[in-house]
Amino acid sequence: MSAPTHTSIPGYVAGTWDIDPVHSDVSFTVRHMMVSKVRGRFTQVSGEIVTGDDITGSVVTASVDAASIDTGTSQRDEHIRSADFFDVANHPTWTFRSTAVRADGDDYALDGELTIKGVTRPVTFALEVNGISPDPFGGTRAGFSASTSINRSDFGVDIKMPMDGGGVVVGEKVQITLEIEAVLRQG
Repeated sequence: MSAPTHTSIPGYVAGTWDIDPVHSDVSFTVRHMMVSKVRGRFTQVSGEIVTGDDITGSVVTASVDAASIDTGTSQRDEHIRSADFFDVANHPTWTFRSTAVRADGDDYALDGELTIKGVTRPVTFALEVNGISPDPFGGTRAGFSASTSINRSDFGVDIKMPMDGGGVVVGEKVQITLEIEAVLRQG
């Protein structure tokens, strides 16, 4: 199997792209009470993608407003914003900076440094280029899907909430899923 190239991505364009926060989604899933999963998302994301002549020469920088968490339950969201979890008063922004984009089978891997609560760790996202095409407003849009798993304790989100009889209220493993739409800067 050969590695994918930009020529295998219809409409590929080198340039600087701004993440469209209205059409992007940064979400997560974590085990709750050892029996189910809780899902949440961040409603405020920003960043840019600079695509190189070849996609493997691309660079991504992004940030998330940690206070913009939305799990569908305001009381839980307030607790997650507290020092018990995200401590948004002291760590309001999370960041990602890529260090490499590389071929991975028919898709790509996006390596980088993720910073949560002031702790920076390397992560690798499985990356899929969903498409690049003109939009109805005279611009060009690109879509990307990416996912990874992290251990929340590695990033200082280390609350311990043991349950009677064993297990914990909130699992250590957190699945992060990104659906990103970006707009090519003009001129």
